[in-house]
Amino acid sequence: MQPESREAIRSSYFSIAGNAILAIVKAITGIFGNSYALIADAIESTTDVFSSLLVLFGLKYSSKPADENHPYGHGKAEPLITFLIVGFLIVSATVIAYESIANIRTPHEVPEPYTLIVLAIIIIIKEIFYRFISKKSAETKSSVLKADAWHHRSDAITSLMAFIGISIALIMGKGYANADDWAALLASGFIIYNAYLILRPALGEIMDEHMYEDIEEKVRKVAESNPGVVETEKCYIRKTGMTYHIDLHIAVDAEITVKAGHEIAHRVKDQLLEKIPQIADVLIHVEPDDEI
Repeated sequence: MQPESREAIRSSYFSIAGNAILAIVKAITGIFGNSYALIADAIESTTDVFSSLLVLFGLKYSSKPADENHPYGHGKAEPLITFLIVGFLIVSATVIAYESIANIRTPHEVPEPYTLIVLAIIIIIKEIFYRFISKKSAETKSSVLKADAWHHRSDAITSLMAFIGISIALIMGKGYANADDWAALLASGFIIYNAYLILRPALGEIMDEHMYEDIEEKVRKVAESNPGVVETEKCYIRKTGMTYHIDLHIAVDAEITVKAGHEIAHRVKDQLLEKIPQIADVLIHVEPDDEI
């Protein structure tokens, strides 16, 4: 297992533990503090626990080495798991919106003031979670870990909306008791939007969309630094999990032997694998350059 995979898996354990603890705290505070916004927040955190378990499964499965049936490895499991996480987000947002509307129509007591303290702490913790997991996602290039990070951010947004709603209810009085329900309804919209932000890059990854200009630039730079390479032509990149597979066309002197061209291609491949550790494999096609 690559170091990036181990780091991503450790981060997912951190998410699972954090989400479980926060879900319990939110549920207890929401029930005893008369705040549906907090209960809605607890619902999302509960779905976060299940989605984080999916993240853990996806990371472990996608890090399995290539085999006879999966010559490119198992990395495509990552965006597939991301689709499931997006499904969890949409379901939780729908449940929150439905229950919020039902509670808006039902008179209830103003939330307790101490719920604001709990929410403030939760917002800070969730933002820390988001920044930590997002950093690990950037380091490991894991799309499913990025989805998990956005789960934390959406949770922080939900808590922030609840904080605003409860504050309005407490300041304005009993007639505004359902302000936190409106806040929960607004938060569900943010969750749907975040689901789209998570879905879009995962869809691009599963469709092998051209999205990796930074990797392409590095590949061309390394290849063209080889004395036998005149220039690089086509460069196609597909992402599988936390690694990349490269299809590269290089131009060499048309007068050299096939053996010499083959040796140049092998040299370029070895350099790419050595200098860009995220690359799992490189397929190089040699083109003759007649202008030399």
